[in-house]
Amino acid sequence: MRGLKKQLQEHVKEHLSLYFFLVILFITGIIFGAIIVNSMNFTQKQDLYFYLEQYFHHLIKLDQIDFFAILKDSFYFHTKYLLLIFILGLTIIGVPFIWILLFAKGAVIGFTVGFFVNQLGGNGFLLATLFIVPQNIIAIPLYLFACGFAMQFTFALFEKLFSKRYIFPIQKAIVHYATAFFALVILSICSSFLEAVIANQALTSFIKTLYQSTQLFF
Repeated sequence: MRGLKKQLQEHVKEHLSLYFFLVILFITGIIFGAIIVNSMNFTQKQDLYFYLEQYFHHLIKLDQIDFFAILKDSFYFHTKYLLLIFILGLTIIGVPFIWILLFAKGAVIGFTVGFFVNQLGGNGFLLATLFIVPQNIIAIPLYLFACGFAMQFTFALFEKLFSKRYIFPIQKAIVHYATAFFALVILSICSSFLEAVIANQALTSFIKTLYQSTQLFF
């Protein structure tokens, strides 16, 4: 474990400018998502809040949450997202699309938090914290590393194809690249577990508390 941690630290230090760019891109996505909320008109916000309210009522009426179904759906989503980034990394033209995926991830988070806060104030911030933070403590670093690995492989592949001086053992590199992504997929199980067990349980309990105190619903 210490060896892996040291390798990751050295990896980030070696490619610090790349990960700095990715973090800025992700934060920009969050800001963009929040801006979208402010640009929505009253009718759009009310329509979206109506569906959100229906979801909250559905959670309240549930006798028991199907944690396994949530875990499975979450893991399936992470696997698809990481697989798409992996495939894009195998193509020279995939880098812009990798940026779009990371930006979109940030935009979704920014929009969700922004909308909750816009509609529910302090309670919305608490809801967003309970619903988004637990799983994304792991998911966000995973996606940042995935985008970093994919970009590094793409750049190395580009240099291999267009530079005769660069010696690039393509087969070995692909194995390392695939192994890294396989590890990310396995680690995403932890994010899915936090979403299924911690986030959803905390969200449901908080919504029921607010519902009983008539602070959230009319």
